[in-house]
Amino acid sequence: MTPAARVQAAIEVLDDILGGVPAEKALTGWARRSRFAGSGDRAAIRDHVFGALRCRRSFAVLGGSETGRGLMLGGVRAARKDPDQLFTGARHAPAPVAPSEIARDFVSAAERLDIPDWLWPEFNRSLGAETEQAAMALQARAPVFLRVNLARCDLPTAIRELERDGIAVQPNAQCETALEVTEGARKVAQSQAYATGLVELQDAASQAVTGLLDLRPGMRVLDYCAGGGGKALAMAAHSGVEVFAHDASPDRMRDLPARADRAGVCITRVSSAQLAENAPYDLVLTDVPCSGSGSWRRAPAGKWALDADRLEALGVTQLDILRAAAPLVAKGGTLAYATCSVLDVENRQVVDRFLSANPDWQMTVQKSWPVSHGGDGFYSAHLTKA
Repeated sequence: MTPAARVQAAIEVLDDILGGVPAEKALTGWARRSRFAGSGDRAAIRDHVFGALRCRRSFAVLGGSETGRGLMLGGVRAARKDPDQLFTGARHAPAPVAPSEIARDFVSAAERLDIPDWLWPEFNRSLGAETEQAAMALQARAPVFLRVNLARCDLPTAIRELERDGIAVQPNAQCETALEVTEGARKVAQSQAYATGLVELQDAASQAVTGLLDLRPGMRVLDYCAGGGGKALAMAAHSGVEVFAHDASPDRMRDLPARADRAGVCITRVSSAQLAENAPYDLVLTDVPCSGSGSWRRAPAGKWALDADRLEALGVTQLDILRAAAPLVAKGGTLAYATCSVLDVENRQVVDRFLSANPDWQMTVQKSWPVSHGGDGFYSAHLTKA
């Protein structure tokens, strides 16, 4: 496919998404209808689509409309490229740019930085001096990070094995197990290092959340909101730590046994009914459902789907999870709270509400990982019972 044809394909996919089709479903549907497209074409179109979704507001301003065409035209202008080189009207290319398709000036920082107007006050209040840097980071593509599985190998071994598969990496300062992929990111899933469990795909800040935990041999730990199990796998890589995984929607953990087997670790899945039976736990990690604002580079549709009612409901759920998990913690143990959110209303405010209602608990550790530092935006606090 020509570059212009890829732009036209992205326009069609974006129109489907703007019409209510989930992004992955829209991309898959286009690929099935377009058997002629090679893997390089599909990857390029995916990049176009996700780039436009990250910058949906600003590209619409630059492109003259919030349509697939407007977003792609805005993206071309944002990249300081000549639209007439791509919007030619030739076969499979978008129609030429019309005189009415003009850019206008941004009317607010929120519009320029691709943050919804209703969210801007909370976003700005939460991040302060980091606001613009964080918003700009969320406009860009996220790096690809790997977690070295210390149950299988050390960092030098993982780096060497990845190099054999044509994948270049460099250590990341956010966590000792984190490697940032600098070349060959699309090869990771087919690499031997991945297939044999030497590495797992996991954001550096997400790794740092578990790296902050004081894990010691003999501990019994519970990943209370395990999801796919990334943090449970990271904790299980520590020798002598017994890991339990739970999720309110057990189907989210369906791939965990295979992932644990590949990683060479043991993780016990527990149902809601079994939580108390296996309690108490020395550490309970609650990586709670949240806005995902710290990972909007990876899932940009979430930025535009979030609204004030949903954010308020998430705060209720987050506090309910802390209340439910607290009785499972052993005397002297730790209740760890974590989000992939940059919003204070989901972070310190939730912890403060819990502590206010439970004065026998105290916060011993608190840390944030800014999205402007390369990884996703994360927050974590460790609570202990006095």
